[in-house]
Amino acid sequence: SRRGPKSRPPSTPDQGSRQHRGQTTGQPTPSPTGNSTSPGRNPKGQPQRQNRKASPFRSPLGSPSQADAPRLRGGSSLPAHARRRNDPVFIDPPKLHKALADAGYGSRREIEEWIVAGRVSVNGLPAHVGQRVGPEDKIRLNGKLVQLKFLLRLPRVLVYHKPEGEIVSKDDPDGRPSVFARLPRLKSGRWVSIGRLDFNSCGLLLFTNDGGLANRMMHPRYEIEREYAVRVLGEATPEMLERLRSGIQLEDGLASFSLIAEAGGEGSNRWYRVVLTEGRNREVRRMFEAVGLLVSRLMRVRYGPVHLSPRLKRGQCRDLEQSEVQELLKLLPPERKTTVPGAEGPYLDGEDGPDRDDDVDSNRFDLAEK
Repeated sequence: SRRGPKSRPPSTPDQGSRQHRGQTTGQPTPSPTGNSTSPGRNPKGQPQRQNRKASPFRSPLGSPSQADAPRLRGGSSLPAHARRRNDPVFIDPPKLHKALADAGYGSRREIEEWIVAGRVSVNGLPAHVGQRVGPEDKIRLNGKLVQLKFLLRLPRVLVYHKPEGEIVSKDDPDGRPSVFARLPRLKSGRWVSIGRLDFNSCGLLLFTNDGGLANRMMHPRYEIEREYAVRVLGEATPEMLERLRSGIQLEDGLASFSLIAEAGGEGSNRWYRVVLTEGRNREVRRMFEAVGLLVSRLMRVRYGPVHLSPRLKRGQCRDLEQSEVQELLKLLPPERKTTVPGAEGPYLDGEDGPDRDDDVDSNRFDLAEK
């Protein structure tokens, strides 16, 4: 019996474009099966999935954080203010006297004297020395409206994959390795860690050169979510899980997970995904210990809208691009000026706080391996 011609795999889009450029007739080349395949569709006629640019704001396909990620109220994954994608983002507003001096109205010292003398107003009210202004403010000098140009100055945000065995501190009496030794040097300013991870925890760690942004992401009043992959010795019973959801009374107050879900495991090692909206010293470990379970591995996989990419290996870091920084700022809750007792202090995160040498095993875990 005769054998028919061997079927050839469909050409890739790049190959197809090269074949099309090499033809002189301009007629489309029929596919090996005899059926024409339109661009963007596979031979079965189904739309092909487009390769999307990797983004820290989108969890990798198949990762536990994508399947049942917690959604905000109203059924939307984004707050209302985050849907206004075209809204301008202005960061680090300048001081009034500096903005006027940069615009050529006088020296900084002169303008400070004018402000004290009441010759400058902002939004119809007398200005004060050190006041910061932005594009939305109406500034008048001697009663005349002043037009100022504000430059968009975005903070730097660094994503770091922290391995176990590093401390989030610049000074350590024991001389242990520091995460700050892995970061690129800044020409001016300093890196501020957005939350911390203890010595034996690993995963996503964010840094910025803007203290205001760090406070905005750490302060408990903003309720920024932190998601962790937790491995424990033993399996949690339904009663234990319910206690962790409803609240565990710790020595520093009530604590609860806004989400806790099983994530597999075998033998005595069980994995769970947990989400917190605050950060206290070793909070995740203490909550599991309160129900009789020992945490043997803890990894942060998400902080707010930023996910840990499996492409970022342990000990590696990368700068967010300006477009990514703008997207991050739009996804964060609006800044609030509410005074909270103790608001001036640093805010720890989830498993943050003093670094300790807990006795845990050295098995590695990340979302790409799970």
